[in-house]
Amino acid sequence: MKLAVHFGAGNIGRGFIGALFSKSGYHVTFVDIADQIIKQLNDEKHYQVKFATDQQETMMIKNVSGLNNRTQEQEVVEAIGKATYLTTAIGPNILPHIAPLIAKGITERVKINDEKLFVIACENQISATDLLKGYIFEHLDDKTKASLAGKVSFFNSAVDRIVPIQNNQGSLDVLVESYYEWVVETSESIPPVEGMKIVANLAPYIERKLFTVNTGHAVIAYLGYLGNKETIDQALEDEKIVKQVQATLGETGAYLIKQYGLNLEEHSQYIDKIINRFKNAYLNDAVTRVGRGPLRKLGPNDRLVRPATEAAKAGLSYTNLTKAIASALRFDYQEDPEAVKLQAMIKESGLPAVLKEVSGLDENSEITHEIERQYNLLKK
Repeated sequence: MKLAVHFGAGNIGRGFIGALFSKSGYHVTFVDIADQIIKQLNDEKHYQVKFATDQQETMMIKNVSGLNNRTQEQEVVEAIGKATYLTTAIGPNILPHIAPLIAKGITERVKINDEKLFVIACENQISATDLLKGYIFEHLDDKTKASLAGKVSFFNSAVDRIVPIQNNQGSLDVLVESYYEWVVETSESIPPVEGMKIVANLAPYIERKLFTVNTGHAVIAYLGYLGNKETIDQALEDEKIVKQVQATLGETGAYLIKQYGLNLEEHSQYIDKIINRFKNAYLNDAVTRVGRGPLRKLGPNDRLVRPATEAAKAGLSYTNLTKAIASALRFDYQEDPEAVKLQAMIKESGLPAVLKEVSGLDENSEITHEIERQYNLLKK
Protein backbone atom coordinates (compact mmCIF):
# COMPACT_ATOMS: atom_id res chain seq x y z
CA MET A 1 0.00 0.00 0.00
CA LYS A 2 1.17 3.54 -0.80
CA LEU A 3 2.31 5.60 2.18
CA ALA A 4 1.77 9.26 3.06
CA VAL A 5 3.56 10.78 6.07
CA HIS A 6 1.63 13.71 7.49
CA PHE A 7 3.03 16.02 10.18
CA GLY A 8 0.16 17.23 12.36
CA ALA A 9 -2.38 14.79 13.81
CA GLY A 10 -4.73 17.55 14.95
CA ASN A 11 -8.24 18.17 13.72
CA ILE A 12 -7.14 19.78 10.42
CA GLY A 13 -4.67 17.00 9.68
CA ARG A 14 -7.17 14.24 10.41
CA GLY A 15 -10.21 16.02 9.02
CA PHE A 16 -8.72 17.28 5.76
CA ILE A 17 -5.38 16.23 4.26
CA GLY A 18 -5.06 12.87 6.04
CA ALA A 19 -8.65 12.00 5.14
CA LEU A 20 -8.06 12.72 1.43
CA PHE A 21 -4.96 10.51 1.37
CA SER A 22 -6.84 7.68 3.08
CA LYS A 23 -9.71 7.92 0.60
CA SER A 24 -7.12 7.77 -2.21
CA GLY A 25 -5.76 4.40 -1.08
CA TYR A 26 -2.81 5.59 0.99
CA HIS A 27 -1.84 4.42 4.43
CA VAL A 28 -1.48 7.63 6.42
CA THR A 29 1.16 7.83 9.14
CA PHE A 30 0.44 10.88 11.28
CA VAL A 31 3.44 12.42 13.05
CA ASP A 32 2.80 14.50 16.17
CA ILE A 33 3.88 15.00 19.78
CA ALA A 34 0.34 14.48 21.14
CA ASP A 35 0.79 11.12 22.86
CA GLN A 36 -2.89 10.41 23.41
CA ILE A 37 -3.84 10.99 19.77
CA ILE A 38 -0.91 8.90 18.53
CA LYS A 39 -1.90 6.05 20.89
CA GLN A 40 -5.52 6.20 19.76
CA LEU A 41 -4.53 6.14 16.08
CA ASN A 42 -2.44 3.02 16.65
CA ASP A 43 -5.07 1.33 18.82
CA GLU A 44 -8.18 2.17 16.81
CA LYS A 45 -6.70 2.45 13.28
CA HIS A 46 -9.72 4.44 12.07
CA TYR A 47 -11.92 7.44 12.81
CA GLN A 48 -14.89 9.29 11.34
CA VAL A 49 -15.06 12.63 9.57
CA LYS A 50 -18.43 14.22 10.31
CA PHE A 51 -19.87 16.91 8.05
CA ALA A 52 -21.52 20.05 9.41
CA THR A 53 -24.69 19.78 7.33
CA ASP A 54 -28.41 19.19 7.88
CA GLN A 55 -27.93 15.56 6.92
CA GLN A 56 -24.91 15.14 9.26
CA GLU A 57 -23.20 12.68 6.91
CA THR A 58 -20.10 10.80 8.05
CA MET A 59 -17.10 9.26 6.29
CA MET A 60 -14.98 6.47 7.77
CA ILE A 61 -11.22 7.02 7.49
CA LYS A 62 -9.15 3.83 7.65
CA ASN A 63 -5.52 2.75 7.17
CA VAL A 64 -4.08 5.24 9.65
CA SER A 65 -1.37 5.05 12.31
CA GLY A 66 0.73 7.45 14.35
CA LEU A 67 4.31 8.21 15.38
CA ASN A 68 5.59 10.53 18.09
CA ASN A 69 8.40 12.63 16.62
CA ARG A 70 9.87 13.23 20.09
CA THR A 71 10.14 9.60 21.14
CA GLN A 72 10.13 7.72 17.81
CA GLU A 73 12.58 9.69 15.72
CA GLN A 74 14.07 6.65 13.97
CA GLU A 75 10.63 5.29 13.08
CA VAL A 76 9.75 8.66 11.52
CA VAL A 77 13.00 8.59 9.51
CA GLU A 78 12.13 5.09 8.28
CA ALA A 79 8.59 6.15 7.33
CA ILE A 80 9.92 9.11 5.32
CA GLY A 81 12.18 6.63 3.54
CA LYS A 82 9.16 4.70 2.24
CA ALA A 83 6.62 7.49 1.65
CA THR A 84 5.29 8.85 -1.63
CA TYR A 85 4.04 12.07 -0.03
CA LEU A 86 5.21 14.08 2.97
CA THR A 87 2.73 16.77 3.99
CA THR A 88 2.20 19.11 6.93
CA ALA A 89 -0.77 20.84 8.57
CA ILE A 90 0.89 21.88 11.77
CA GLY A 91 1.06 25.67 11.70
CA PRO A 92 3.66 27.85 9.91
CA ASN A 93 5.45 28.65 13.17
CA ILE A 94 6.14 24.96 13.81
CA LEU A 95 7.79 24.26 10.45
CA PRO A 96 11.31 25.21 11.64
CA HIS A 97 10.98 22.75 14.52
CA ILE A 98 10.09 19.72 12.39
CA ALA A 99 12.59 20.55 9.61
CA PRO A 100 15.64 18.88 11.26
CA LEU A 101 13.83 15.54 11.52
CA ILE A 102 12.50 15.77 7.97
CA ALA A 103 16.04 16.59 6.80
CA LYS A 104 17.33 13.49 8.57
CA GLY A 105 14.63 11.40 6.94
CA ILE A 106 15.41 12.77 3.48
CA THR A 107 19.15 12.27 3.99
CA GLU A 108 18.64 8.59 4.78
CA ARG A 109 15.98 8.12 2.09
CA VAL A 110 18.03 9.28 -0.89
CA LYS A 111 20.68 6.71 0.00
CA ILE A 112 18.28 3.78 -0.37
CA ASN A 113 15.23 4.89 -2.37
CA ASP A 114 15.27 6.32 -5.90
CA GLU A 115 11.50 6.79 -6.03
CA LYS A 116 10.43 10.40 -5.84
CA LEU A 117 9.15 11.97 -2.62
CA PHE A 118 6.67 14.84 -2.92
CA VAL A 119 6.77 17.41 -0.09
CA ILE A 120 3.81 19.78 0.39
CA ALA A 121 3.24 22.13 3.34
CA CYS A 122 -0.54 22.59 3.67
CA GLU A 123 -0.53 25.75 5.78
CA ASN A 124 -2.33 29.09 5.78
CA GLN A 125 0.82 30.83 4.61
CA ILE A 126 1.95 32.09 1.23
CA SER A 127 4.79 29.90 -0.13
CA ALA A 128 4.73 27.67 2.97
CA THR A 129 6.51 24.82 1.18
CA ASP A 130 9.28 27.17 0.06
CA LEU A 131 9.71 28.15 3.71
CA LEU A 132 9.79 24.52 4.81
CA LYS A 133 12.29 23.67 2.06
CA GLY A 134 14.56 26.47 3.29
CA TYR A 135 14.39 25.19 6.87
CA ILE A 136 15.12 21.63 5.71
CA PHE A 137 18.08 22.70 3.56
CA GLU A 138 19.69 24.33 6.60
CA HIS A 139 20.14 20.79 7.94
CA LEU A 140 21.35 19.06 4.77
CA ASP A 141 24.98 18.67 3.74
CA ASP A 142 26.10 19.63 0.23
CA LYS A 143 26.28 16.00 -0.94
CA THR A 144 22.67 15.35 0.03
CA LYS A 145 21.46 18.60 -1.55
CA ALA A 146 23.16 17.62 -4.80
CA SER A 147 21.49 14.21 -4.77
CA LEU A 148 17.90 15.51 -4.40
CA ALA A 149 17.34 16.26 -8.09
CA GLY A 150 14.81 13.80 -9.44
CA LYS A 151 14.29 12.29 -5.99
CA VAL A 152 12.52 14.99 -3.93
CA SER A 153 10.11 17.65 -5.18
CA PHE A 154 8.70 20.55 -3.15
CA PHE A 155 5.32 22.01 -4.16
CA ASN A 156 3.51 25.05 -2.76
CA SER A 157 -0.20 24.69 -2.11
CA ALA A 158 -3.34 26.53 -1.03
CA VAL A 159 -5.75 24.85 1.39
CA ASP A 160 -9.25 25.77 2.47
CA ARG A 161 -11.56 23.93 4.87
CA ILE A 162 -13.18 25.17 8.08
CA VAL A 163 -12.45 22.85 10.99
CA PRO A 164 -13.93 24.39 14.15
CA ILE A 165 -13.07 23.67 17.78
CA GLN A 166 -14.23 20.14 18.45
CA ASN A 167 -16.47 18.79 21.18
CA ASN A 168 -15.35 15.21 20.62
CA GLN A 169 -14.47 14.33 24.25
CA GLY A 170 -11.31 12.42 23.48
CA SER A 171 -12.57 10.85 20.25
CA LEU A 172 -10.54 10.88 17.03
CA ASP A 173 -13.68 11.84 15.08
CA VAL A 174 -13.56 15.29 13.48
CA LEU A 175 -16.34 17.73 12.53
CA VAL A 176 -15.64 19.66 9.29
CA GLU A 177 -17.56 21.65 6.72
CA SER A 178 -18.33 19.74 3.53
CA TYR A 179 -16.61 22.35 1.32
CA TYR A 180 -12.86 22.14 0.78
CA GLU A 181 -10.19 23.20 -1.69
CA TRP A 182 -6.63 21.88 -2.02
CA VAL A 183 -4.66 23.42 -4.88
CA VAL A 184 -1.08 22.33 -5.61
CA GLU A 185 1.35 24.15 -7.91
CA THR A 186 3.36 21.93 -10.23
CA SER A 187 3.97 21.20 -13.90
CA GLU A 188 5.01 17.62 -13.03
CA SER A 189 2.83 14.56 -13.40
CA ILE A 190 2.34 13.38 -9.83
CA PRO A 191 0.48 10.46 -8.19
CA PRO A 192 -3.23 11.31 -7.96
CA VAL A 193 -4.87 12.24 -4.66
CA GLU A 194 -8.64 12.61 -4.41
CA GLY A 195 -9.57 16.27 -4.10
CA MET A 196 -6.15 17.66 -5.07
CA LYS A 197 -6.29 20.23 -7.88
CA ILE A 198 -3.09 20.76 -9.90
CA VAL A 199 -2.33 24.22 -11.33
CA ALA A 200 0.66 25.75 -13.09
CA ASN A 201 0.45 29.07 -11.19
CA LEU A 202 -0.71 29.03 -7.58
CA ALA A 203 -0.51 32.77 -6.84
CA PRO A 204 -4.07 33.70 -7.91
CA TYR A 205 -5.53 30.79 -5.93
CA ILE A 206 -3.56 31.28 -2.73
CA GLU A 207 -4.08 35.05 -2.64
CA ARG A 208 -7.75 34.71 -3.54
CA LYS A 209 -8.17 32.27 -0.66
CA LEU A 210 -6.03 34.15 1.85
CA PHE A 211 -7.52 37.56 1.08
CA THR A 212 -11.13 36.35 0.89
CA VAL A 213 -11.56 33.37 3.20
CA ASN A 214 -8.93 34.22 5.83
CA THR A 215 -9.47 37.97 5.66
CA GLY A 216 -13.25 37.57 5.82
CA HIS A 217 -13.09 35.06 8.68
CA ALA A 218 -10.81 37.34 10.70
CA VAL A 219 -12.93 40.45 10.13
CA ILE A 220 -16.08 38.63 11.27
CA ALA A 221 -14.25 37.33 14.34
CA TYR A 222 -12.83 40.67 15.47
CA LEU A 223 -15.99 42.67 14.78
CA GLY A 224 -18.05 39.91 16.36
CA TYR A 225 -15.83 39.95 19.44
CA LEU A 226 -16.19 43.71 19.76
CA GLY A 227 -19.95 43.28 19.34
CA ASN A 228 -20.12 40.64 22.09
CA LYS A 229 -21.07 37.84 19.69
CA GLU A 230 -20.08 34.30 20.67
CA THR A 231 -19.87 32.56 17.29
CA ILE A 232 -19.17 33.43 13.67
CA ASP A 233 -22.70 32.64 12.51
CA GLN A 234 -24.16 34.78 15.31
CA ALA A 235 -21.92 37.67 14.24
CA LEU A 236 -23.31 37.38 10.72
CA GLU A 237 -26.84 37.82 12.05
CA ASP A 238 -25.80 41.45 12.57
CA GLU A 239 -26.38 43.27 9.29
CA LYS A 240 -23.81 45.96 10.15
CA ILE A 241 -21.10 43.29 10.44
CA VAL A 242 -22.22 41.65 7.19
CA LYS A 243 -21.99 44.97 5.34
CA GLN A 244 -18.55 45.69 6.83
CA VAL A 245 -17.26 42.26 5.80
CA GLN A 246 -18.64 42.77 2.28
CA ALA A 247 -16.98 46.19 2.07
CA THR A 248 -13.65 44.78 3.25
CA LEU A 249 -13.76 41.89 0.78
CA GLY A 250 -14.73 44.39 -1.90
CA GLU A 251 -11.36 46.07 -1.32
CA THR A 252 -9.38 42.81 -1.34
CA GLY A 253 -11.36 41.79 -4.41
CA ALA A 254 -10.49 45.00 -6.25
CA TYR A 255 -6.80 44.24 -5.68
CA LEU A 256 -7.15 40.59 -6.76
CA ILE A 257 -9.07 41.54 -9.90
CA LYS A 258 -6.46 44.14 -10.86
CA GLN A 259 -3.50 41.92 -9.99
CA TYR A 260 -4.64 38.66 -11.59
CA GLY A 261 -7.31 39.65 -14.08
CA LEU A 262 -10.06 37.79 -12.24
CA ASN A 263 -13.58 38.06 -13.60
CA LEU A 264 -15.53 40.64 -11.54
CA GLU A 265 -18.83 38.76 -11.57
CA GLU A 266 -17.22 35.41 -10.78
CA HIS A 267 -15.24 36.89 -7.90
CA SER A 268 -18.34 38.58 -6.50
CA GLN A 269 -20.06 35.19 -6.53
CA TYR A 270 -17.02 33.68 -4.78
CA ILE A 271 -17.25 36.32 -2.02
CA ASP A 272 -20.97 35.57 -1.54
CA LYS A 273 -20.24 31.84 -1.37
CA ILE A 274 -17.55 32.36 1.27
CA ILE A 275 -19.79 34.53 3.46
CA ASN A 276 -22.57 31.94 3.21
CA ARG A 277 -20.11 29.25 4.34
CA PHE A 278 -19.40 31.29 7.44
CA LYS A 279 -23.14 31.42 8.24
CA ASN A 280 -23.21 27.65 8.85
CA ALA A 281 -24.54 27.35 12.42
CA TYR A 282 -23.56 23.66 12.59
CA LEU A 283 -19.91 24.74 12.76
CA ASN A 284 -20.61 26.61 16.03
CA ASP A 285 -17.28 28.37 15.49
CA ALA A 286 -16.30 30.71 18.34
CA VAL A 287 -15.12 34.21 17.41
CA THR A 288 -12.34 33.80 19.99
CA ARG A 289 -11.03 30.71 18.17
CA VAL A 290 -11.03 32.38 14.77
CA GLY A 291 -9.51 35.59 16.16
CA ARG A 292 -6.77 33.95 18.19
CA GLY A 293 -3.14 34.74 17.37
CA PRO A 294 -3.57 38.41 16.38
CA LEU A 295 0.19 39.03 16.28
CA ARG A 296 0.53 36.48 13.48
CA LYS A 297 -2.63 37.64 11.72
CA LEU A 298 -1.31 41.23 11.77
CA GLY A 299 1.97 40.18 10.14
CA PRO A 300 3.15 42.08 7.04
CA ASN A 301 2.38 39.18 4.68
CA ASP A 302 -0.81 37.96 6.32
CA ARG A 303 -4.56 38.38 5.72
CA LEU A 304 -5.10 41.96 6.93
CA VAL A 305 -1.97 44.04 6.38
CA ARG A 306 -0.78 42.52 3.09
CA PRO A 307 -3.96 43.30 1.10
CA ALA A 308 -4.01 46.83 2.58
CA THR A 309 -0.43 47.57 1.54
CA GLU A 310 -0.94 45.99 -1.89
CA ALA A 311 -4.12 48.02 -2.40
CA ALA A 312 -2.23 51.18 -1.45
CA LYS A 313 0.54 50.39 -3.96
CA ALA A 314 -2.08 49.86 -6.66
CA GLY A 315 -3.82 53.14 -5.87
CA LEU A 316 -6.94 51.35 -4.60
CA SER A 317 -9.10 51.94 -1.54
CA TYR A 318 -8.03 50.33 1.75
CA THR A 319 -10.19 52.19 4.29
CA ASN A 320 -12.23 49.13 5.26
CA LEU A 321 -9.08 47.05 5.58
CA THR A 322 -7.64 49.57 8.03
CA LYS A 323 -10.84 49.25 10.06
CA ALA A 324 -10.31 45.48 10.03
CA ILE A 325 -6.74 45.96 11.24
CA ALA A 326 -7.95 48.33 13.95
CA SER A 327 -10.51 45.76 15.13
CA ALA A 328 -7.74 43.16 15.38
CA LEU A 329 -5.72 45.59 17.48
CA ARG A 330 -8.77 45.82 19.80
CA PHE A 331 -8.88 42.03 20.32
CA ASP A 332 -8.09 41.77 24.05
CA TYR A 333 -9.29 38.22 24.79
CA GLN A 334 -7.54 37.33 28.03
CA GLU A 335 -7.26 33.58 27.31
CA ASP A 336 -5.20 34.17 24.15
CA PRO A 337 -1.52 34.79 25.00
CA GLU A 338 -0.92 36.71 21.75
CA ALA A 339 -3.88 39.00 22.43
CA VAL A 340 -2.59 39.69 25.94
CA LYS A 341 0.90 40.39 24.60
CA LEU A 342 -0.47 42.67 21.86
CA GLN A 343 -2.41 44.79 24.36
CA ALA A 344 0.66 45.09 26.60
CA MET A 345 2.75 46.22 23.61
CA ILE A 346 0.20 48.88 22.65
CA LYS A 347 0.04 50.16 26.21
CA GLU A 348 3.82 50.31 26.51
CA SER A 349 4.88 51.56 23.07
CA GLY A 350 1.83 53.07 21.39
CA LEU A 351 0.04 52.07 18.21
CA PRO A 352 2.51 53.35 15.54
CA ALA A 353 5.47 51.57 17.14
CA VAL A 354 3.49 48.33 17.43
CA LEU A 355 2.39 48.53 13.80
CA LYS A 356 5.99 49.02 12.76
CA GLU A 357 7.22 46.06 14.82
CA VAL A 358 4.36 43.65 14.16
CA SER A 359 3.11 44.68 10.72
CA GLY A 360 6.15 46.30 9.11
CA LEU A 361 4.29 49.59 8.57
CA ASP A 362 6.10 52.91 8.63
CA GLU A 363 5.04 54.93 11.66
CA ASN A 364 4.27 57.98 9.51
CA SER A 365 2.60 56.18 6.60
CA GLU A 366 -0.92 57.01 5.46
CA ILE A 367 -1.99 53.46 6.30
CA THR A 368 -0.76 53.80 9.88
CA HIS A 369 -2.54 57.14 10.28
CA GLU A 370 -5.78 55.66 8.94
CA ILE A 371 -5.49 52.64 11.25
CA GLU A 372 -5.04 55.00 14.20
CA ARG A 373 -8.15 56.93 13.14
CA GLN A 374 -10.22 53.76 12.84
CA TYR A 375 -8.83 52.47 16.14
CA ASN A 376 -9.99 55.61 17.94
CA LEU A 377 -13.41 55.45 16.27
CA LEU A 378 -13.82 51.87 17.48
CA LYS A 379 -12.88 52.99 20.98
CA LYS A 380 -15.71 55.53 20.90
